[in-house]
Amino acid sequence: MKLPVAILAVFASIAVTIDATVYFKEQFLDGDGWESRWVESKHKSDYGQWKLSAGKFYGDAEADKGIQTSQDARFYALSARFEPFSNEGKPLVVQFTIKHEQKIDCGGGYVKVFPSDLDQSNMHGDSQYYIMFGPDICGYSTKKVHVIFNYKGQNHLIKKDIKCKDDELTNLYTLILNPDQTYEVKINNEKVESGSLEDDWDMLPLKKIKDPEAKKPSDWDDRAKIDDPTDTKPEEWDKPETIPDPDAKKPSDWDVDMDGEWEPPMITNPEYKGEWSPKKIDNPDYKGAWVHPEIDNPEYSHDAAMYKFENIGVLGLDLWQVKSGTIFDNFLITDDVKEAEEFGKETWGATKGPEKKMKDEQEDMERKVREEEEKSKNKDAEGGDEEAEEEEEEDGEEEDGAEEDGEEVEEDAGTEEDSDVKEKDEL
Repeated sequence: MKLPVAILAVFASIAVTIDATVYFKEQFLDGDGWESRWVESKHKSDYGQWKLSAGKFYGDAEADKGIQTSQDARFYALSARFEPFSNEGKPLVVQFTIKHEQKIDCGGGYVKVFPSDLDQSNMHGDSQYYIMFGPDICGYSTKKVHVIFNYKGQNHLIKKDIKCKDDELTNLYTLILNPDQTYEVKINNEKVESGSLEDDWDMLPLKKIKDPEAKKPSDWDDRAKIDDPTDTKPEEWDKPETIPDPDAKKPSDWDVDMDGEWEPPMITNPEYKGEWSPKKIDNPDYKGAWVHPEIDNPEYSHDAAMYKFENIGVLGLDLWQVKSGTIFDNFLITDDVKEAEEFGKETWGATKGPEKKMKDEQEDMERKVREEEEKSKNKDAEGGDEEAEEEEEEDGEEEDGAEEDGEEVEEDAGTEEDSDVKEKDEL
């Protein structure tokens, strides 16, 4: 009996879910309960402190709560333990969300996956880890995603440059390491880089090396062009680069005894043709560029277990931040790529839209407040100008009044003088 396609799809989905193993998940949904699961390193006494926060803007006040760096210019060292496991024969997926709402200028946003024997109370920058993954930002030059694997005790950086997000919103970072020694890096559930461990890291010696016994033959001519042996320099070619100015004249007041012998200034020779060189022709003896032959590298040995880590057991945050405020959330370590993708949709995917809306509304409100403050400042400035004009007008009116009073006084004084003259005449 054949089952309907829809039922088969359901069975397949259930099978995938059953097969998926989640080794570690942390969403900080139980208030301060996270403090019992995470251990702060005591390696230094001045590590920065963490706090539970959804930040200044968010999509869900509770679901978006994560641990946030709270002190500027500090190292941070925090880790959580889980049941140890090996990723042999299956994918390893490391995923988390991060929000740099403080407009980070310099600081790490990556996680480290440690072996289970890590002493969490003494975790520090030199503690040996298996994987380091996540964004790192410092100025304009460093804005990249670190992907570092430890192989035989040595840390190896990826040779590719993967650009990280540098905005202030929450972003989802995913690293997938497959047992076929391939990898994939996703940001916000979209692939940004992929390849193989052997090609993109210098973990193994080169497969091929230049043959140390091979040397370029002494008669090997690798010049594609040569000088034409039949080409000769024209007789009239050699002209000086500069010549005395023929239009220059000795000044009339030139004194040989005082000024020395007069010489006309030099100018560029219009007939100067530069340095002559014969024309080029194809080299009849050209054999092409010599390629150093390669041989198999005797030190190379394929390792099909480069991807494998035997004792994964701790997830840590070991980083430095100049400006604090970064929020880490939604940690997941699993062996199922689909599980990680769905978890990303349920967490980051569900709140990214409302988070951006809230941020945009806050910025719009802040912009309006700034505009109102600017208008108020301009209005106060205009009011001050009007008051100054009114004061000037009042001062002008007072001066006009004083002038009028002076004229009246002068008129009265003139009348008194006339009266005195009349009195004298009568006498």
